[in-house]
Amino acid sequence: MPEGPGPTEWGSGNGVGPWTGPLPRDPRYDPDLLADGDTRNVVDAYRYWTREAIIADIDSRRHPLHVAIENFGSDANIGGVVRTANAFAVDTVHIVGKRRWNRRGAMVTDRYQRLCHHDTTAELLEFARGRGLAVVAVDNVPGSVRLETAELPRDAVMVFGSEGPGISDDARAGADLLVSIAQFGSTRSINASVAAGIAMHAWIRQHADLGRAW
Repeated sequence: MPEGPGPTEWGSGNGVGPWTGPLPRDPRYDPDLLADGDTRNVVDAYRYWTREAIIADIDSRRHPLHVAIENFGSDANIGGVVRTANAFAVDTVHIVGKRRWNRRGAMVTDRYQRLCHHDTTAELLEFARGRGLAVVAVDNVPGSVRLETAELPRDAVMVFGSEGPGISDDARAGADLLVSIAQFGSTRSINASVAAGIAMHAWIRQHADLGRAW
């Protein structure tokens, strides 16, 4: 047994082995994991818990931030966004356009993260309005303000476009706020999943209770 909660399984070799000592009576624990060990990509505080128990606990910790990705061409980028959204306990990841994608890049975090598909950006915007979410489009385009100095709305959906084209015209027109990430080198854009991670963390810095972080 690990001595206490730690960030990830990487700090304890390859997870933990079978439970030693008297078995816990807590219904959150999975009998098979107690018997066989737990090598999943979960924080140590969730070791041996059932998937359902982990989801229920994350649901109690989720932030009022949603993330939306428009027509991402790379499955690895979709997976990267989902993994980061899970790390920050984002409410929901909305995927516009693409319904089937290789989930390997999510590192199994898609099992614990809420996902929602929309056929069109208009459908996404309708969802946001219905939930009272401000739409924050993230793209390095004229008219955007610096993410680093912007006051981000708490109840929001951040929209990211595919690499190259960026956000769609519909997303730009429907946005309440358009922000860009400051760059200083020669590249025209940052990898889409990296940009999403930067933007999500900017929201975390402004609105999350860091005392609840692992």
